[in-house]
Amino acid sequence: MNGYTLEKLQHKTKLANISNTVSNIVSGALGDSWPGIQLYYPPIKYTPSTGVYEDMAAAALRMKKHAHNTNAHTLIFDLEDGCRQKEMSRDLLRSELPLLKRFCDDNKKQVTVAIRANSFRTEEYELDMKLVSEMGDCIDVVVLAKAGEAYGAAEVRDLSSLLLGINPNISIQPIIEHPKSLKIAPDLMQYGTVKHVVFGIHDFSKAMGIHITPENWIEELQFYMNTLMFEARIAGKGVIGGVETLIGASSMPEKFVEPHDVRRWLDLHGDHESRVVYKHACTEAAMGLTGKQVIHPGHIHLCKTAYTPSPTEVGQKVRILKAAIEADALLGGAIKFEGEMLDPPMFGKALQTLLRAHALSALKKDDMEFAIHVLELLPAQIVRQNWPYGVLL
Repeated sequence: MNGYTLEKLQHKTKLANISNTVSNIVSGALGDSWPGIQLYYPPIKYTPSTGVYEDMAAAALRMKKHAHNTNAHTLIFDLEDGCRQKEMSRDLLRSELPLLKRFCDDNKKQVTVAIRANSFRTEEYELDMKLVSEMGDCIDVVVLAKAGEAYGAAEVRDLSSLLLGINPNISIQPIIEHPKSLKIAPDLMQYGTVKHVVFGIHDFSKAMGIHITPENWIEELQFYMNTLMFEARIAGKGVIGGVETLIGASSMPEKFVEPHDVRRWLDLHGDHESRVVYKHACTEAAMGLTGKQVIHPGHIHLCKTAYTPSPTEVGQKVRILKAAIEADALLGGAIKFEGEMLDPPMFGKALQTLLRAHALSALKKDDMEFAIHVLELLPAQIVRQNWPYGVLL
């Protein structure tokens, strides 16, 4: 190898190392992927047609057929309120989670595996933690039911300590299901293992004595949701919206991703339940929530379109930021864009849209590279103001 070729090779290696370093820094600054649309998946399911619960063989077959091919961002295997056959469900997860992880790795699927554990220090909780310790390499999140109600923030502290010895990459999603938990929400969110919290609307409304309806629960619990979002924003954490109880028969094809396509499908083919769920998902997304839980597979893509910026919206935000950079107005100044006056706060919202799409694994490579370019042009304080979810800022 001559000197010139060696010099070029060394130069390329240096550039690659620099690129990887920048990529790692940006990745750390932006934090992990968001929970997105979380599907409650019953390990052992009751079958109304037969009036009995599945056996292990039937449950394993269903898992391979549906869980392996889900289009949800997160699968929540519920071992708490929604689970009657708890021990059998744990045995199923022991045998099936390694197969699910291997399938996702082989097919390059990004699916977060979450376990919804029982209340802290109960007998069932201890059995859940035994499962987590055995399956630590296959679990990404522990969703802690009724967080803080019995022992306060110490529950998250002790669970964090336990998970550190099992797999330090496992995070905790406390469910705020009681006014006691909402009152100590800042304490629950002080730990690095907590990146998102869940608003458990049904138990919370029960504890408050509030009668909520499937169609209007957001308005009926608006004050408490806003309170939780306020505390989470200060702490740099995300909030996962309430789980819908409506179950419809309609299932929107995945080819529909633009808002006008979704609305047309809802008008022509959607049922009442789908329209309500979509409306709620759009409201939550506009409020800045980082995920939503669903119980019906047909609602996954419907809610994904509500939470994820569409290609048209991403393209518009890219054009706004490019115009701001061209006018040297990114950090100060105003531009006219499509008949509207825009200034730095609007540029920050445009950047948020790109980063939201990235957090939901829906941003194309070229757009992500442009977003990184914009981040590099901004001071760390400005980035922090626009995106509080990172770990290095």
